[in-house]
Amino acid sequence: MTALLLNTSIPETTEALLVTSDCPFNLTAAVQAGHGSDQSLPPLCTPCCCGVLNRTLAVAFMVSLAFAVVVGNVVTLTVFVQTRQSRTPQGYLKVSLAIADMMVGVVVVPFSVYTEISLMVTSTPPMWYQGGTSSFFSDLGSPWQPCMLIGPVFAGCTFVSISTIFLMTLERSVAILWPLHKDALVTRRRTLLLILLSWAASFLLAVAPLIFSSNFNLEYNECSRMCNYTPLLFGGQLPPDANILLLFPAFDFTLLGGTLAINIVSFTSIRRYTRKRKLLSGGSLSEGGGGCSHRPSFSDIKAAKTIGILTFAFTASFSPIAVFVLGNVVGYTWCNFSFLAFWILTGNSCCNVIIYSVRDHRFRKGVTLLFQREQPPPHGEKT
Repeated sequence: MTALLLNTSIPETTEALLVTSDCPFNLTAAVQAGHGSDQSLPPLCTPCCCGVLNRTLAVAFMVSLAFAVVVGNVVTLTVFVQTRQSRTPQGYLKVSLAIADMMVGVVVVPFSVYTEISLMVTSTPPMWYQGGTSSFFSDLGSPWQPCMLIGPVFAGCTFVSISTIFLMTLERSVAILWPLHKDALVTRRRTLLLILLSWAASFLLAVAPLIFSSNFNLEYNECSRMCNYTPLLFGGQLPPDANILLLFPAFDFTLLGGTLAINIVSFTSIRRYTRKRKLLSGGSLSEGGGGCSHRPSFSDIKAAKTIGILTFAFTASFSPIAVFVLGNVVGYTWCNFSFLAFWILTGNSCCNVIIYSVRDHRFRKGVTLLFQREQPPPHGEKT
């Protein structure tokens, strides 16, 4: 999913500020109200979310996560770039996925760490809290809102991840179902073109609420501790075009559903092939007896299983966000759960390198060669 949270940002008044959760939505509306009285209001958050201990633990978790995401994906990129066997359509897709995950660890998480530390050491929120803009081009007199960059980056990278997993599943299905036509159908040029299209479409979708509507903003949320899309309330009511946010879960569910369907077809073919191979080894079936002579290779089968695990991991990390968004649509708001939902999804950015390490022996060999320094041979031994 994306950094999507149905906050409430109410211009010119705080009378309609809805505090219906265990912690308030956001502090921006209250800060805007305090502008007229020349006061800098502290963050509107109770100790359950914003106590010193809670913030300290959250910052420690974020720093550890950012380190794991960056280091893991840098290692992944280095292995894939330096290994000649990885310069394949599947390897390019894995590089695209690693870049999207690394951007989360380099841009999104550090901003949350900076903001949380700023709120811990100062009694007043940063200047950009005190009035955001609802467009990319802020007024000359108002401070620039960093969330206008951080939010679309997180949303776009998440969309890139799910679209790349979909393309990886499609590529492996071709290798399983039509192994003789794989090289003709899946070429490097087509793969690179699809990767570029997925990045462009993902980031265009990420900024769609800001481009096609003036009733949305991006603000740092005290509950999720991330930059979230915020529909502006007018008279306590959501704007008529608030449903545009449903494009995000619709996109994710569509690709996840397509990925699941393709995996089912691929694994059904693998199971059929495995069953026939057992019959052949047992002598119950002749070599030419009604089977397919174009068999997928063992590496293709293992790669398909690995991508299936990647799909399962992403679906598991996405499910809490899906529950949270659907709850917001029907009127429920969960502050503490929003933190868990968004950061479980963020933690998925460091899962891929773990899955590769367990499932891909070529990746393990590449990591070993990467960290193994060449040592001169002993004296008297020929190289």
